[in-house]
Amino acid sequence: MLHALAVISPGPDFAIVIKQSVSNGRLIGRITALGIGTAILWHVAYSLIGVGFLANNSDSLFTLMKNTAAAYLIYIGIGAIRTQSHQIYKSDEKSDDKVSLISAFKVGFLTNGLNPKAALFFVSLFTVVVKPTTPIPVQMGYGVYLACATALWFVVVATIFSKERVRREFEKIGHWFDRIMGVLLILLGLNIASSAIN
Repeated sequence: MLHALAVISPGPDFAIVIKQSVSNGRLIGRITALGIGTAILWHVAYSLIGVGFLANNSDSLFTLMKNTAAAYLIYIGIGAIRTQSHQIYKSDEKSDDKVSLISAFKVGFLTNGLNPKAALFFVSLFTVVVKPTTPIPVQMGYGVYLACATALWFVVVATIFSKERVRREFEKIGHWFDRIMGVLLILLGLNIASSAIN
């Protein structure tokens, strides 16, 4: 659920999919979405390797990582609660420049793959779900699920938000998604901090 709210909440990925869909059409928006989903696998890979290594080799460093993750989640949770109304990307006219499918995929991949907030989010998330006893196939399953769920969501965004009326309506309520996510992130951070102490 936490991942779903994080994905739904407006951010760089959300904005780039809307921009691509509005400027270059629904197909380009969908390909951009697939690039974002693929980048999730990159985040998952290094998160699982790092978290798994610490969980199996250093209790003290793993505890430190859990406390750092807890602090980060609380920090971004507070920021999300304080968010104001969004103004997501608008365009009154189509771009004359043709964008290739490969370029659209790269834009999506790089937007998510180079986002430091995404990196910290996934490290924090896997600090919670990965235990020393978590089987490797289960860990890989988490990653595939997150990548597919993210790609699917942004394909839906590209499909729906290519209509300007939908974009305008979402601008009125988008900040509430941020606030709900903020509360959940704070609660999760407090839970992680509590488990690290006990």
